[in-house]
Amino acid sequence: MEQGGQSGVVGRLAEVRGRIERACHDAGRPVRDVQLIAVSKTFDAEHITPVIAAGQRLFGENRVQEAKGKWPELRAGHADIELHLIGPLQSNKVREALALFDVIHTLDRPSLAKELAKEIARARDEGGRPAPRLLVQVNTGEEPQKAGVAPLEADAFIAACRDVHGLVIDGLMCIPPADEPAAPHFALLGEIARRNGLSILSMGMSGDFETAIALGATHVRVGSAIFGGR
Repeated sequence: MEQGGQSGVVGRLAEVRGRIERACHDAGRPVRDVQLIAVSKTFDAEHITPVIAAGQRLFGENRVQEAKGKWPELRAGHADIELHLIGPLQSNKVREALALFDVIHTLDRPSLAKELAKEIARARDEGGRPAPRLLVQVNTGEEPQKAGVAPLEADAFIAACRDVHGLVIDGLMCIPPADEPAAPHFALLGEIARRNGLSILSMGMSGDFETAIALGATHVRVGSAIFGGR
């Protein structure tokens, strides 16, 4: 696989990093305030290894089982790699997810909050891995086919996660509707985060991450612009 040049994965990674730098400059934000998550779902080690070699350390996966099959080996020798779960999490996969992921972006229902609290407590009692950072997914477009808490229910859900389940909530995530401008959805997520004292905003993908950065994104999730089409 081609590893160099602007047509290869390393070149595309460099292009994305350059776009992030320019977007931060245009928004008057320090580049260090925005972290790039390289979304490696469906890609194998052949595609991911050059990106690791180029210094990328944050990666996003959609499925627990896929991550379990490839990341333990990919992480060997790279203790600073941070793995983010950006796809839906089934309650029966929570224990496996806690063993793999450093950040979970898709907390979206009470049953999942309850299971996360139970398994985080178990891992703590057994001296397991530290609890992952948790983000609540907000369905800003209220699309029935998408996961996420409705915007009007977000405050109450965040409060329940904290007060009922004892979870530490670090931020929010959203995926705007594909057929609508993204900016209003990013602005809405920022408003919910501010009133709940949350510092992490996971928003923006390959086609709209510059807009997300302008509206306060701290983490952008970029897949095809780095790895190419799936």
